[in-house]
Amino acid sequence: MNFLYKNAVWVGGAVSTLTLGLVFVSQYGFDLKPCVLCIYQRWPYVAAIAITLLYALLRDRINDTFVRVLMAISFAVTGAIAAFHVGVEQKWWEGTAECSADTSAGMTMDQLREQLLSAPLVKCDEVAWEMFGISMAGYNLILAIVMCLFMLLSVSHARK
Repeated sequence: MNFLYKNAVWVGGAVSTLTLGLVFVSQYGFDLKPCVLCIYQRWPYVAAIAITLLYALLRDRINDTFVRVLMAISFAVTGAIAAFHVGVEQKWWEGTAECSADTSAGMTMDQLREQLLSAPLVKCDEVAWEMFGISMAGYNLILAIVMCLFMLLSVSHARK
């Protein structure tokens, strides 16, 4: 475990890269279309990869603890989005405006047509894939919690 803690930034970057790779294989290889919340969950992984690349370039000039905390924040953000998404899937609360079309009364036919045409093809409250009763957003939440805790533990371990 000491080896992993010492290389936590690299582990975080590798996990982020593998996660995005798996997501894109699911999307393009298995035709699992993402909803808007699925897309939002990807951006913190992109940030974690960018942080890792900056760390690789500026390793001698950047504080390890700062980078690890940034990575932990990145994982916490994707975890928060995933938790919200799981709640939407479970119908605990409604999703964002981008998750579905608002067909409120008082709209003209042209406004309604425009809104329907711009509505997402995949609804956020419909689970596209699950295993053992856990959706992809649920697995992302689990991974994000584990990685956030790992990054924070690596900070405290580095101080010893």
